[in-house]
Amino acid sequence: MAWDRQSGHYVRRTLGLSMPTLDAERSMMGRSCRRLAGLDEVGRGALAGPVSVGAVVVTQHLGPVPAGLKDSKLLSAAARTALVGPIRVWAAECAVGHATAAEIDRIGIMRALRLAALRALAELSAPVDAVLLDGNVDYLSADYAAAEFTVADGPAGLFETGGVDGVGDSGTGRPIDIADTASVLAARGANSVILDSFHGPVVTRIKADRDCASVAAASVLAKVARDALMVDLHGRYAHFGWAGNKGYGTAEHLAAIARHGPCEMHRRSWSLPARADDAAPTGSAG
Repeated sequence: MAWDRQSGHYVRRTLGLSMPTLDAERSMMGRSCRRLAGLDEVGRGALAGPVSVGAVVVTQHLGPVPAGLKDSKLLSAAARTALVGPIRVWAAECAVGHATAAEIDRIGIMRALRLAALRALAELSAPVDAVLLDGNVDYLSADYAAAEFTVADGPAGLFETGGVDGVGDSGTGRPIDIADTASVLAARGANSVILDSFHGPVVTRIKADRDCASVAAASVLAKVARDALMVDLHGRYAHFGWAGNKGYGTAEHLAAIARHGPCEMHRRSWSLPARADDAAPTGSAG
């Protein structure tokens, strides 16, 4: 064990890297907080596919953190997959929520993160008392509640302007039809039940996916779930290579978009490469 000045806790270190603990979670729990959810997202920077948020519920009575648990970015694909079973046994409860590329286009990335997080929380059997969120942005904040799931007439991009997340000052917009969710997500258990908001306290913490076991576990579950979706989609859109790039902007993926043009699983409001004039029409391979 070694003292970590940034977190203010003793942490386990292996090969110079701090290992996640439940210290932060336990410091938040008490009589008013018996169920705490650690949340983390994956897929925010991808060009195609959903953004996904994992939620892992912890209590004061959990056993030791699963061996080998780390932020998903520090683990191989095989190590992440191997951790899914131990995490589900260890955690009090867990879930993953998704927001599709079409929803990202319609409401912007920040609201899509909120939508995915609320879907994950809605999957749980009971409410949680508080949330520990990776990063320094509270996308579960009540500041979004006034115009929740309403979007401006134009598509929302990665960086929205004019009001909150693409909703203009006039407040004009249209409700989102949740039926737009891609069938591939529905087939893998995407939840269409939406909480209107989360009313408990939300604590943001930079590097929580590295230091906090619940958030690290949430990152692993979200990454494995989203990767599985992209591998499934690869069978329908093999020319984009999603089994390998998982929808991120690799050189091969960018070249494929330029060659074939984007498909319905791409985030079309983002800055995607222009399709060459002689490109073949894009579409499903199946």
